[in-house]
Amino acid sequence: MSQPTLQQSTGPEFTRIYSYGAARGDLVVPNDDLIGPIDSSDEWIQQRTGIITRTRASHDVLAVDLATDAAREAIDKSGIAPEQIDLVIIATISNVRLTPSMAAVVADRVGANPAAAYDENAACAGFSYGVTQADALIRTGAAHYALVIGAEKLSDIVDPTDRSISFLLGDGAGAVVIGPSDFPGIAAPVWGSDGSKADAVGMNANITEFRDGTAPWPTLRQEGPTVFRWAVWEMAKVAKQALEVAGVTAEDLAAFIPHQANMRIIDEFAKQLGLPESVVIGRDIATTGNTSAASIPLATHRLLEEHPELSGGLALQIGFGAGLVFGAQVVVLP
Repeated sequence: MSQPTLQQSTGPEFTRIYSYGAARGDLVVPNDDLIGPIDSSDEWIQQRTGIITRTRASHDVLAVDLATDAAREAIDKSGIAPEQIDLVIIATISNVRLTPSMAAVVADRVGANPAAAYDENAACAGFSYGVTQADALIRTGAAHYALVIGAEKLSDIVDPTDRSISFLLGDGAGAVVIGPSDFPGIAAPVWGSDGSKADAVGMNANITEFRDGTAPWPTLRQEGPTVFRWAVWEMAKVAKQALEVAGVTAEDLAAFIPHQANMRIIDEFAKQLGLPESVVIGRDIATTGNTSAASIPLATHRLLEEHPELSGGLALQIGFGAGLVFGAQVVVLP
């Protein structure tokens, strides 16, 4: 007997982002509320990070709730019916339930059942990873329309006495709808990891150690100087690579939206990339804080609200963080 030929799926040649949605924590937390446990000052935090306030969610508001709100806005603005969405990807490091996935719950809440749904953990690069996966899966025909969300409630996994990271973190979710396009809307990614530096950013314990009573509740911590050097020098190279693989230059950009880790890192990025003054830079960190996987879509959502003229322009988005993982690509803004 001859071997039958398998059929493999194929999809559209191009994809694009249709819309953004956002949900920030309902509490505005100024620096003065956090300085006691870390023996610091508002001035010190602003000088080191550029953060004035950060948004955090109330005790009963979960990351999945923020994800749902952001998703609903993105879907409403996309013009795509929720039942047409057949892929939901959520980037998160703060789902307090290891299973079921946050994505499956959100898919049900927004009316996208029975979409394929899963969570992925690439920390601050998670949104970029999700966009890359959605783009690839749609172009192979494995999905038709995708909902990609970065959602975090980092206040659940922070030690208020930790001077390395506690004052940086906020809560929020940002979402996009991605689908077929008549033109290239999402460039090839530059993504990867450097596990040799895994100890630079991560959790101070695991849940089995907590269960056994040998460690406190696991919280985020970082080696600040190591992360700063890696982000500034290595990630600037990644950003330049992302421009090269997209076939564009810094002068072609309308916006630059890096992960909102630290204002000093953002400013140094802009300098190393030689961005012209015409490029609008996302600086959402000043009032939202560092929201890990949610930071890029949140910053983009705010830029589009404040600068609607950016619609149709090119934006370089880059995420980097725990792992150490990174992901960058140029996208057309909706």
